[in-house]
Amino acid sequence: MSDESPADRFKSVLTGASRAIAHDAEVEVNWTADAPSSTGQTFRVPMPGRSLPRAAAMQARGFADSFALKLRHHDERLHQRNAPLEPSARACYDAVELVRYEALGSNKFAGMRDNLDAALNQRMGSDPITRAGNADEVPMQAALALLLRERLTGQEVPAKAQAGVDMVRRWIEERAGDDFEALAGSLDDQKAFQSLSLDMLQHLELTRTEQLPEQPDDADDMDGDEETEEDQTGDDKGDEQQPSEVAAEPSEGQDEGDSEAEGESSDDMEEGQDGEEGEEGMLPVRPNRPWTDIPDSFDYKVFTEAFDEVVVAHDLCDEEELTRLRAYLDAQLKGLQGIVTRLANRLQRRLMAQQNRSWDFDQEEGMLDAARLARVVVSPGSSLSYKIERDVEFKDTVVTMLIDNSGSMRGRPISIAAISADVLARTLERCGVKVEILGFTTRAWKGGQSREAWLANGKPQHPGRLNDLRHIVYKKADEPWRRARKNLGLMMREGLLKENIDGEALLWAHSRMLARQEDRRILMVISDGAPVDDSTLSVNSAGYLEAHLRRVIDWIERQSPVQLVAIGIGHDVTRYYRRAVTIMDVEQLGGTMIEQLAGLFEEE
Repeated sequence: MSDESPADRFKSVLTGASRAIAHDAEVEVNWTADAPSSTGQTFRVPMPGRSLPRAAAMQARGFADSFALKLRHHDERLHQRNAPLEPSARACYDAVELVRYEALGSNKFAGMRDNLDAALNQRMGSDPITRAGNADEVPMQAALALLLRERLTGQEVPAKAQAGVDMVRRWIEERAGDDFEALAGSLDDQKAFQSLSLDMLQHLELTRTEQLPEQPDDADDMDGDEETEEDQTGDDKGDEQQPSEVAAEPSEGQDEGDSEAEGESSDDMEEGQDGEEGEEGMLPVRPNRPWTDIPDSFDYKVFTEAFDEVVVAHDLCDEEELTRLRAYLDAQLKGLQGIVTRLANRLQRRLMAQQNRSWDFDQEEGMLDAARLARVVVSPGSSLSYKIERDVEFKDTVVTMLIDNSGSMRGRPISIAAISADVLARTLERCGVKVEILGFTTRAWKGGQSREAWLANGKPQHPGRLNDLRHIVYKKADEPWRRARKNLGLMMREGLLKENIDGEALLWAHSRMLARQEDRRILMVISDGAPVDDSTLSVNSAGYLEAHLRRVIDWIERQSPVQLVAIGIGHDVTRYYRRAVTIMDVEQLGGTMIEQLAGLFEEE
């Protein structure tokens, strides 16, 4: 036990408490830097940090308490049986059920009440209700849940959401005030609570009392559009979490994503309808086309660069959060430290071997060669008994790692990418090689301010790239590693990873390298596939971003002094880059990066 850190002991106690609340001895609690979630008996809660600050510890306990209460008081089969089909109604249906089982714990245990309140305040920090400017922008499920919580537990609405709730409070209470009273009397009975909840949703006009027997053609078309938008919203929410890990049942950690998706639904509908006016309004796809599909007349353009940003990692979150995220990354690094460090040491030996001094032997003058000492003693006048030291030319080198920060990298791939960049940066720095670490994503889903400007400008045809770029500097080439190590934790931050526009990111990283004075410049791209940005692809040709990426790569490989290498995670990137390798298991990333770099260093 003496080897346990405070965080380990806290986790052990938290696991025991969760098992007691859930009445389940198989419950396990794990740390996460992503959205808190539960899958079966496994809970993933935010890591509070090494020093266990009180506020962060309460948040972790709050999420664990909520998941344990769900395991004890929630029947998922019953919940799914009568769930409404309408997306907004379903979001409200899920939200009020969360309020029900959390209220059972809050009303019974004062400590649990405070913990759940801390977790709610953290969720509210990124909920659209805190940014609503008018009643139309208030997500109904968030407002309804907070008002119901107020009635069931007596707890006030969090200050962050107070203004948003007040915008719709009167409207909701006029239609569902009596339903709140009825729901308060059936907290212990999920089936009765479910029935009353469905009645409340009808009173709020979120569900229909009966299905119309037939609809006109126009209505059919509209329904089809709604279904498409629902699918797209679901996909986006999946990217925000982990596309490779689909939970068997919804969790509380998804409520926040539902709120964001709901807040964007009206904009999505307008975009879908606008897109059907012409040939360019097709659904975005992950392209996989040969070179011959790129038109000769292709001309890449950008609608506006006014909202793009190049930002240093530590400017995107406060110091406390960055420390917590770095601690989470360090915890991930423990299991891979041995393997990756051995690979890094191999790279260091290969690099240092190239930098070692060498000697020219059998010289007429210079330093006396100890191996020829016997010859000198026997024949002092003998020539060719000296040696001259000669330095091997080792080109001054800078390496840039450009890491895809898109939503599809979420989970294990981005963790391994950050860990490998961490170890390589330290290794190369010891060898006297400058290292720069960059990341690329977008500021928003579905276009952000660029798309808003395009809509306000009358939606001109073929606008080109239509999203706000976010290029992130994790470590500058001349910055010591000790000052930048904390920044890599940012990749673990919830909500950072969005969409990817690879071509412009490649040009940005390349232009930074051209400004360097080193003799050898190596650019390593780590990505998991083709560029994808829904906003751009919905109003341009389907292969628009991919065609630009291929043109950029071709230009760099044929004309630039920069050496370009790419590593694809789970997707084939060899069809883009001349020097590339694809790995199917992210565990291979560290070793693959090292081998690729070693090969480039050994080239003349």
